[in-house]
Amino acid sequence: MDIYELIRKRKSVRAFTDEPVTDEKIRRILETARLAPSANNKQEWRFITVRDPEMRSKLAEAARGQTFVGEAPVVLVCCAQTDNHVMTCFQSCYPIDLAIAIDHITLCAVEEGLGTCWIGAFFENQVKELLGIPAHIRVVALLPVGVPQDPAETEKKRLDYDIIVKTETWS
Repeated sequence: MDIYELIRKRKSVRAFTDEPVTDEKIRRILETARLAPSANNKQEWRFITVRDPEMRSKLAEAARGQTFVGEAPVVLVCCAQTDNHVMTCFQSCYPIDLAIAIDHITLCAVEEGLGTCWIGAFFENQVKELLGIPAHIRVVALLPVGVPQDPAETEKKRLDYDIIVKTETWS
């Protein structure tokens, strides 16, 4: 599949089959995150793979009761080991760098026949407590991963190109 097709096919998956996800597939998609660019090449991303059903269920509770999080065969806990570096534009590096790495994961998951759903609705302190994550580490996202129950493409409702793209100046 080419990158344009992967982007078109990627969708948020909230229902997964019981089919297990191999260690090889998880390693391949996480390798793409490792290769992602980062500000000052800091590579602040860190990932915890969670397969244990009981822990996945607890993570779903920490994700505001979104039960599908725990129903995925794997949950990736996407973290940042950060020095809180701020770029010249006054943006923190770690959320942007993690977003790039997570996007690599979500696109490559499609290539592997997997689905994902980017979860930002969770209580960081609960996730840290559940997984023994040190206080100085930030939990940026949870990413359930599995084979989608419905592999069909979905229509993406997006703003028109001319609304989001300006030429030369804002006006």
